[in-house]
Amino acid sequence: MLGNKLRFGAFIAPFHAMDENPTLCLERDLELVQWMDKLGFDEAWIGEHHSAGFELIASPELFIATVAERTRNIRLGTGVSSLPYHHPLMLADRINQLDHITRGRVMFGVGPGALPSDAFMMGIPVAKQRDRMDEALAVLVPLLRGETVSASTEWFELKDARLQMTPFSRPSVEITVASQVSPTGAQAAGLHGLGLLSIGATSTGGFNALASNWAIAEEAARAAGNTMDRNQWRLVGPMHIAATREQARADVQFGLHNWLHYFRDVAALPLAPDDGTDPVDALIANGMAVIGTPDDAVAQIERLQAQSGGFGAFLLMDHNWASWDAKRRSYEMLARYVMPRLQNLNDNRIASIDWAAKNRPEFIGQVQAAVGARIVGHIAAKGTDNISPEILAALAAAAKQA
Repeated sequence: MLGNKLRFGAFIAPFHAMDENPTLCLERDLELVQWMDKLGFDEAWIGEHHSAGFELIASPELFIATVAERTRNIRLGTGVSSLPYHHPLMLADRINQLDHITRGRVMFGVGPGALPSDAFMMGIPVAKQRDRMDEALAVLVPLLRGETVSASTEWFELKDARLQMTPFSRPSVEITVASQVSPTGAQAAGLHGLGLLSIGATSTGGFNALASNWAIAEEAARAAGNTMDRNQWRLVGPMHIAATREQARADVQFGLHNWLHYFRDVAALPLAPDDGTDPVDALIANGMAVIGTPDDAVAQIERLQAQSGGFGAFLLMDHNWASWDAKRRSYEMLARYVMPRLQNLNDNRIASIDWAAKNRPEFIGQVQAAVGARIVGHIAAKGTDNISPEILAALAAAAKQA
């Protein structure tokens, strides 16, 4: 019996080089989600950032509203909305409006905010971001279910607050909490019975914390009377796929250096050693990234499945390491060759062709017998004047074998 089908998507921060036209970068992000929709990807998650110049989307809601008009099936999530930056009622109202506009295709990813420079500009103490995320989430969950909420904190107040429109999705839009290494996201997900979004699943720390973070979420869920659903657990990791490993390595020379510079020198999250070694070798060796073939991609996802104990969706960390054409091909190769293997899409096809090949002698014999009977009947009724010598010879050979 088949279980849940592993879903595929992308986590689109996005990352764009500093020498490109930002307007065209945003358009390309929209085109990427359209391409994913055509290829059959399940989800796209859109980030929120306000500083550092590399991750350009400030409002995932605006992006989702735009791309929803250009797509048909793909689900669209905030990846993630930084809760300390928004009054909870205003954010809930925008998400609820998107839920109606998209007819239920929107998902609500939440987190404390990733860039300390964003919080600095708004006068938000970095030390309080996670506390404020917890406070906001505590009221957002009931608000998005259509409930009336009153609450008072040091940074927001709600008085008999409720959404004007009943949620389109019931009981509410799907909500998921970002998690990396610390237990903050896992605890919040368990407390409210929400999904979990493991953003750094392939980094050394994130990979090692997968099983423990899920255990933390389940423990928190039990204490709160909730249950966790592995189908609502999403793991994120970077990949670039090509026909050969050599081609994949050549492709990423286009933009990998920009991405590494941003994380090493701006975002302060070193992902590959800056010691003169080949960064491609380092990213592959430590398991952080796949730069290779569909077989390498399958092996990485199976490695994540074994480490985590099972999850519902794998999201590509979108990165612009390669040119636009090579990037499109990478997404297409994942859809054509990786998804089918991990979703068991070809199991019945393989069983069918093997069965047909195994029974071919019997089937061919039945066909020959049926055709021969028709020829014999024709000869009996009309004679052999219109029958070619080749057919007569074949008929005689079949009769002799019989």
